[in-house]
Amino acid sequence: MVRVEAGEPCPLPDDPVLAEWAVAMSNEGNWAFIVDPSWNLQFVSDDQRLSVGGDIQMVPIVIGEHLFGPELTETFWGPRESERVAGTWGRFFATVGGATLADTAGGKDELRSIVDPRLAELVEELSPSSANISTRTMLSIGPNNRTGLVVTKTIRIRDNEGGLRGTVMTHVPAVGMHVLGTMALERDPGHLARTRSVAHAGRRPGAILFADLEGSSALSRTLSTSSYFATARRLVRATDRCVVDAGGLVGRHVGDGVVAFFPSEVFDSESAAAMASIRAARDIEAAMPDVAAECGLPAEQLVMRFGLHWGSTIFMGNISTVARSEVTALGDEVNEAARIEACATGGRLLASKPLVERLSNTDATTLGIDPDHVTYTQLANLTSATDKARRDAPAIAVCEL
Repeated sequence: MVRVEAGEPCPLPDDPVLAEWAVAMSNEGNWAFIVDPSWNLQFVSDDQRLSVGGDIQMVPIVIGEHLFGPELTETFWGPRESERVAGTWGRFFATVGGATLADTAGGKDELRSIVDPRLAELVEELSPSSANISTRTMLSIGPNNRTGLVVTKTIRIRDNEGGLRGTVMTHVPAVGMHVLGTMALERDPGHLARTRSVAHAGRRPGAILFADLEGSSALSRTLSTSSYFATARRLVRATDRCVVDAGGLVGRHVGDGVVAFFPSEVFDSESAAAMASIRAARDIEAAMPDVAAECGLPAEQLVMRFGLHWGSTIFMGNISTVARSEVTALGDEVNEAARIEACATGGRLLASKPLVERLSNTDATTLGIDPDHVTYTQLANLTSATDKARRDAPAIAVCEL
């Protein structure tokens, strides 16, 4: 038996036929298990291990152990997860157990002695079957027990002479491809990967961008409800596109505003993260005339104001529920960024001193900024300072970019 740790990829099976299947399952991004004729585990796809690990890290596995034996069951689910083993793992065993039983020479008595004791009572209900099957099953994935209906396919792998080489089990959400395709194709793959990278919440220094439409209340009273909704939708799509193209993470949308984060761990350096936030803000600003034209509005009616700040201690992570997935961050610097944005009336882009001074000389030159000769003003001293800014962040030094 070989133990594969959480950070290690699963090695390909020694059997060349099983290895081909393993490569195919990995290339297709499938949830998949592959076992030999004795149902000893030979391969688990990275996507399967990541999903069981809650998109945080691949769970460790033991190659060569019986798929439903005590050691592998505890490796996947833990010794204290008795209820979950009897639920999700038990339903999985019941789904593919007919094939398991068919391949066990000693029948039910032998299988009962091999599997985890928490699964032994399910053996009596099994009937041996050597056929390929496709079954709908409720399974829970990840440490948060995300439960949903999946289609489990059990495929018997045979050689040219008809001899059994093993079995592959794949799972796919029991949702039509029109739904999966729409969800996948409408999302940017790079942004999805960055979102997954912050699945585990923690301290993540980075740049913070707040942007909001100026005069939105007056605009909403001028336009019909349907026209205002269409305008807000185009605006949000444009802002998100600019953030994603700059390599940032889109946070929550508040009305017709957007929050975005640029954690330094996603970029090569703090300077690169700061530069990306400035580029995103400038790109949003440049996109507004086109959005206004699409909406049949004068360009001056779609003016965004921006607040950029650096967060050294922000706590960032991904919050996923049954309804949505959203990147969010907490901390004083997030609130300060909101106060900076509220002061940026007139469509200005205000950036804090901590953010601007993260820029290297090369990146600053690329942006057309001379950090050594920038003049800063404290928020409380701006003529556009709001009462909240004077109360919560009066000493934050900002400049207009």
